[in-house]
Amino acid sequence: MSTHKIRTQNLNVYIGKHHILKDINIEVPEKKITAIIGPSGCGKTTLLKCFNRLIDLIDNVNIRGKIIIDDINIFNPKIDLTNIRKKMGLLSQKPYPLPMSIYDNVAYGLRIHGQSNREILDAKVKHYLEAVGLWSEVKNRLKEPALQLSIGQQQRLCLARGLVVEPEAILCDEPTSALDPKSAQRIEELLIKLKKDYTIILVTHTLRQARRLADYVIFLYLGKIVEQEPAKVFFENPKEARTKAYVKGDIS
Repeated sequence: MSTHKIRTQNLNVYIGKHHILKDINIEVPEKKITAIIGPSGCGKTTLLKCFNRLIDLIDNVNIRGKIIIDDINIFNPKIDLTNIRKKMGLLSQKPYPLPMSIYDNVAYGLRIHGQSNREILDAKVKHYLEAVGLWSEVKNRLKEPALQLSIGQQQRLCLARGLVVEPEAILCDEPTSALDPKSAQRIEELLIKLKKDYTIILVTHTLRQARRLADYVIFLYLGKIVEQEPAKVFFENPKEARTKAYVKGDIS
């Protein structure tokens, strides 16, 4: 088995007549934080949606090439799509708690997969709320609507909801952009803590955040990979002129 959790081979994505991603060949290291960076509209979120096949939900999408997760091409017609999405947890730009209690939000995924034992549900809910640093804040409010939480708490709740089904990777689409600085810092600290158990892919529009968090960096520009390197090499000794200009802030 490769030490790379996810690989793409000549991945091309078209939406209608627009060629969004062009010959993408990347390797995402396992149990590291990989940051996907680049200007707005360069294809970062489209690439992220390919990893859990949410790209399938877009009208007039045409995909060519391969995405290989654990040595399996996820675009194989015989693939179990539910299993692929279970492997890939998602943390969106804006938190989307379900219109139910705090407890039921975390238990939701377990119940979908057939778990109904109350003791197991209770233990899992507590464990994953603790994992995201939320248990002490909500343990006496578990029956209250999740929508009553602050937006920062909602984002951590959504992370707990994603972790409870035991994914292997966490896909983060600008997960701190809607948060206040303190809440954003808590999410960043959580991602650093979680990478020992999960492969994390972080789409970010903030170079400072990529510098703080990333072990590996993929730079996208106009739908193409410009450069991909370990973070230290990427930021301190980029090879491509366009990378050097982006890191210096000369292009955005």
